[in-house]
Amino acid sequence: MRRDDDTLEWASGADMMRQPTLNVKGGLSVRGARRVQEFLNENFSRKLALAEMAAVCGFSPYHFVRAFAKTFGVPPHQYVLDLRLDFAERLLLDKRLTIADIAHLSGFSSQSHFTTVMKKYRQVTPLQARIGKIKREA
Repeated sequence: MRRDDDTLEWASGADMMRQPTLNVKGGLSVRGARRVQEFLNENFSRKLALAEMAAVCGFSPYHFVRAFAKTFGVPPHQYVLDLRLDFAERLLLDKRLTIADIAHLSGFSSQSHFTTVMKKYRQVTPLQARIGKIKREA
């Protein structure tokens, strides 16, 4: 199953947009932060190379990682994982989608990878999150 624009639009929300700390010494410029944030919000579900992210701001990968972490408070990899998990949690509300489909649409390499990452960072498995959300809605 392929993520389409309708699914992304339906599942996007305010918490997918992390607010950068602007004008921090050694961080990204306001323009650079906005550009990389937009780039990541549009591309988080595909495989991203650090060099590709850095090129959006015109930085070397080494300097980009340091500046990104100062600006956003987390390294780029963690930021992307958070975007993927936020998106996946929204998709879990749709009972028609399998957890494997949600993993794929969210950019995880497999259902197992999705489950491992969600358990590590959100302390629940996708199935536990889905059951919990279904109970809260009822």
